[in-house]
Amino acid sequence: MKIIDIENWNRKEHFHFFSHMASPYFGFTTEVECSRMYEYAKDLGHSFFAAYMHASMAAANRVDELKLRILDGQVVLYDTVHAGTTIGRADGTFGFAYIPFSEDFHTFNEVLQQEIEEVRNSTGLRMNNGELGKDLIRHSTIPWNSFSALLHPTPLDKTESVPKITFGKFSIRDQRKFLPVSVEAHHGLADGFHLSKYLGEFQELLNR
Repeated sequence: MKIIDIENWNRKEHFHFFSHMASPYFGFTTEVECSRMYEYAKDLGHSFFAAYMHASMAAANRVDELKLRILDGQVVLYDTVHAGTTIGRADGTFGFAYIPFSEDFHTFNEVLQQEIEEVRNSTGLRMNNGELGKDLIRHSTIPWNSFSALLHPTPLDKTESVPKITFGKFSIRDQRKFLPVSVEAHHGLADGFHLSKYLGEFQELLNR
């Protein structure tokens, strides 16, 4: 973890400007094409959810601005950020899962599947399982619907700086699959350029 020297940071004014706002968050919703990743996952017998979750985390770890956090009054850059995600249960509730990131899909997926099983055999939110950490990306999936906009709950804490990424149900057009993606981050730490960079990296990984 590296502490950013704010006074000599090229985002100094951006950081202070947006950090004074009651809601300093910025985001948008778009689509990525997921046809090749979907077929690849199915051919190998993997969960499509696991495949695109791993690709999302690999993409996020390529963008430093998505690894910046506000911590104890300082801006810090984590070497690696990990995956936090919601997992649904049969009773209609959900719990939080935490998956340490690994570049190796099989290592990542093994822990993800363990977490899914533990969530499904538990109750409540599992708030003690990494949710309060800062070195993660909060993911959610809405598998029942596609969407073109999304609203997140927020405590309006100006130091809340963990990015949020949400996926929906893919749609099919011209025999191609498109996955809706909502990305949100603290605007003092990241701009549209950086969110678009994540999406570009994500699309590249989905195309493999």
